[in-house]
Amino acid sequence: MQIADKYNPQETEQKWYDFWLENKFFHSEPDDRPPYTIVIPPPNVTGILHMGHMLNNTIQDVLVRRARMQGFNACWVPGTDHASIATEAKVVAKLKAEGINKKDITRKEFLKHAWEWTDKYGGTILEQLKKLGCSCDWDRTRFTLEDNLSKSVIKVFVDLYNKGLIYRGYKVVNWDPEAQTNISDEEVIFKEQNGKLFYLKYKIEGTEDFLTVATTRPETIFGDVAVCVNPNDERYHHLKGKNVIVPIVNRVIPIIEDDYVDIEFGTGALKITPAHDINDYEIGQRHNLPIIDSMDNDAVLNEHGMHYQGMGRFTVRKEIAKELEKNDLLLKAEDYVNKVGTSERTGAVIEPKISVQWFLKMSEMAKPALDVVMDDTIKFHPEKFKNTYRHWMENVHDWNISRQLWWGQQIPAFYYGTGENDFVVAENIDDAVKLAQEKTSNFQLQASDLKQDEDALDTWFSSWLWPISVFEGILDPENKDINYYYPTADLVTGPDIIFFWVARMIMAGLEYRKDVPFKNVYFTGIVRDKQRRKMSKQLGNSPDPIDLIEKYGADGVRVGSLLSSAAGNDLLFDEDLMLQGRNFATKIWNAYKLIQGWKRDENIKGKEFDIQTINWFGEQLNKTIGEIEDQFSKFRISDALHLVYKLIWDDFCAWYLEAIKPNFGEAISEEVYQKTIAYFEELMKLLHPFMPFLSEELWQNISERSVSEALVIAQQKKSEPYNEDKIKDFDFAKEVISGVRNYRQSKGISPRETVEVFTNVSELANAEVIQKLANISEINFNQKTDKPSFTFLVGANEFSIPLSENLDLGEEKEKTEEEIKYLKGFLISVDKKLSNEKFVANAKPEVVEIERKKQKDAQDKIALLEEKLKSL
Repeated sequence: MQIADKYNPQETEQKWYDFWLENKFFHSEPDDRPPYTIVIPPPNVTGILHMGHMLNNTIQDVLVRRARMQGFNACWVPGTDHASIATEAKVVAKLKAEGINKKDITRKEFLKHAWEWTDKYGGTILEQLKKLGCSCDWDRTRFTLEDNLSKSVIKVFVDLYNKGLIYRGYKVVNWDPEAQTNISDEEVIFKEQNGKLFYLKYKIEGTEDFLTVATTRPETIFGDVAVCVNPNDERYHHLKGKNVIVPIVNRVIPIIEDDYVDIEFGTGALKITPAHDINDYEIGQRHNLPIIDSMDNDAVLNEHGMHYQGMGRFTVRKEIAKELEKNDLLLKAEDYVNKVGTSERTGAVIEPKISVQWFLKMSEMAKPALDVVMDDTIKFHPEKFKNTYRHWMENVHDWNISRQLWWGQQIPAFYYGTGENDFVVAENIDDAVKLAQEKTSNFQLQASDLKQDEDALDTWFSSWLWPISVFEGILDPENKDINYYYPTADLVTGPDIIFFWVARMIMAGLEYRKDVPFKNVYFTGIVRDKQRRKMSKQLGNSPDPIDLIEKYGADGVRVGSLLSSAAGNDLLFDEDLMLQGRNFATKIWNAYKLIQGWKRDENIKGKEFDIQTINWFGEQLNKTIGEIEDQFSKFRISDALHLVYKLIWDDFCAWYLEAIKPNFGEAISEEVYQKTIAYFEELMKLLHPFMPFLSEELWQNISERSVSEALVIAQQKKSEPYNEDKIKDFDFAKEVISGVRNYRQSKGISPRETVEVFTNVSELANAEVIQKLANISEINFNQKTDKPSFTFLVGANEFSIPLSENLDLGEEKEKTEEEIKYLKGFLISVDKKLSNEKFVANAKPEVVEIERKKQKDAQDKIALLEEKLKSL
């Protein structure tokens, strides 16, 4: 059927996506084929598609579709993450708008609201991924808070606790006062902020003298329990064993010594507030200091804050500075820029806070997880991220896995008393009762006597099991899916979650499957705008991918995203790239429309130029397939696309079709037509992973296809040996054609006007192609012409075209003299360089060789032009 004049993505995309789904082309079940598995980095259930998702999922889809077309049983598992902090914040905000305070309802009531919200808004992003063409196995969609995945998380928690790897500890944590939970070190983003460095006077007990202490946080003095100096600091030797008085608070605290103190920073004296600083806490532990927590969970001062009780920390900072100054307890305040920890999720300034939390020991699990990356059992692309990974793994801290939230897997610890160790850890209440009875020897204990821990687990504690739990590998370790699909093949993710997720999945895989979870990790870059700013809703510099898809088509957007996205390097978003993607779709559509419009004749044979072109393109196709395979093996997906782009746009459209195109009104040989269609089909197979909709539309139009012949499951041609000489011969022919076309363009001669060519070569491969595409009436081999002529070189071979009688010879002579003059000036500079002994001796041999080639080319060109001048 004759295709439409223009490609219409809106009509095509839904039609083919529905067709693929209807025929379950994306669904995978274990069989005899080798598996190719990818698990999606599960987007937040609250999320909508942004530019980073678009790039990441396009890359995954390219890999999955290509694997499917190479004989693998491709399985791409989709799903969403329950995103504890983000989702709880959304539900709290919704309830607030309805006049409900979270503190006034039960956990059960809150979770009912949260599930209603999730059912209504969750999963939007998965529907949007379908618009992009993502070929996920939607029958396998998972959610990190669904029953079986939650059971997997609880089972792992209990197992690690029983192994002694999970413990409950009293430590300083990163408290997010907005989300009302602690967060891990990796979720703290440090940002530079302008502030003040306050120099406070701590009076030495029993004297009028004072010790000056510099701090950026005077509001925390209510928790001060000591002032610390370095034992090597001679300035303070005389104060050893003495006490100071905390300003305003008037509490007497000791002066202590510890090597931690930096003699150079501030005054060299450090106020120690263990409840509000992790380093102070560690000093406090070493010196058996008390802990005074002066803030509540809202970062508001409590009863320890005296007359500042009930005021927020930043308000207190301003007010206390005034009071200190008024009472002559402030020596000075200087402008100061320091890095302040903020919450990755809410942006709130983190408040270090002493708290009882659950932790997972990491050092034991980190060692094997580091080894498998360093020895390339798991390959990182690009490799530079191995250093980042190694640094983190060698300096790993215990993972704080508890969160003060209700949305998430509730920690399976059950308390039966008020003592520090009056708890048991179990997968369910029945097991907990038995364990509590055994532990206490009180067999009268019942479920009603036990109270489960209120906290939920960190979201990452569920997603670190993702490659295993999506295949039920924790609950049923020997099931057919986990044994077939695990380990997965490739992981595509951003470098920003290398610690949150990648490292932890490797640990979990080695712990629970004794095998790595994937073989390759492809790190995408960050999508930035032209000013190199990270795209974000806050900056308003991020376009809506769905709008882009409607404007340029999904294929255009996919190509536009990939054209400039080398692995690990940031992508500078430019809407012109989307336009380039759409233009590429138009070019392919028009190429097929052109072929389809040719008259065919079974009775005519292919001409010599047809045969030469067909033979060349077959070799070029094989060569490019090999190069594409090589780029994919190195995860250079953008480069692989560039090869496909060049093969179609340049080699097929610009050269192949031009060479075989029949003259106006003439027919094309049926044999040549069929060969052209066969080549076009191979191109559609190569294109399909990148542009699935357009390629399927054209594939289905070429001929009647059964369901089993759909392009989505067609097998790509494998690379075969090719004849490099045939490719070089055709490249030579292209240069000759370009030389003749250049003559026409520079002299304003119509392409329809034939020209005669004289050359010093005795024969030319692809001479018929050259004659047709350059519109040459005759090629005179081994001959020179005495007529004034335009001469050019291809390598060392000379080609001359007698000048048209319509040309102004005087003007041509002037131009030639100008060109000779320029080349002679250029030659002098090259000769000068090559006559410099120092340059020749010290430069790399290849650099010297380049200069010699420049010299030879200039000499040859001057000789040609001087000969031309004589003829003029």
